[in-house]
Amino acid sequence: MTGVLLATAALGSAQEHAAPSGAGQLRPREEAFRMIDAYFLSNLQESLGLTDEQFVRLLPMVKRLQTDRRQYAQRRQRALQEMRKLLQSGGATPGRVEELLREVKTVETEQPPALRRDLDAIDAVLSPLQQAKYRILELEVERKIREIMMQMRGQARPPGRGRPRSGSEPSPRP
Repeated sequence: MTGVLLATAALGSAQEHAAPSGAGQLRPREEAFRMIDAYFLSNLQESLGLTDEQFVRLLPMVKRLQTDRRQYAQRRQRALQEMRKLLQSGGATPGRVEELLREVKTVETEQPPALRRDLDAIDAVLSPLQQAKYRILELEVERKIREIMMQMRGQARPPGRGRPRSGSEPSPRP
């Protein structure tokens, strides 16, 4: 229980800095990250069987790993989205494409060792059994996120556009 209270306090503090200036609410993406963090951290202590001391030591390390993962993913995604936009619009220049490719490659080079350092720091606090439980917890959270994203995408379809039909279903009549 102590761990959940500490996690809540840590998340609250971190989210104060994440809120856009002048805004009373978080943007949807930031809100989703906050919810994921809260879910993960609320399950961390119990799932891994952490002592209060381990939990307090682990909190900033887990937060750093999550932040680093997101920042690298966002950097890569931004570069790829801009590259797609330029290519689709016909406005791509070799210089700009090379610049964007360098950014993607930089992320792909920097990310693995950075995340490895973050995980090594986490592992240093945990026993081998707890390390295994941590990896399983991450896997379960990733699965849950994928499920939620698929549900959200299904609900976000335009009216009249449901799931794809199988060959055995009758086609809709206008």
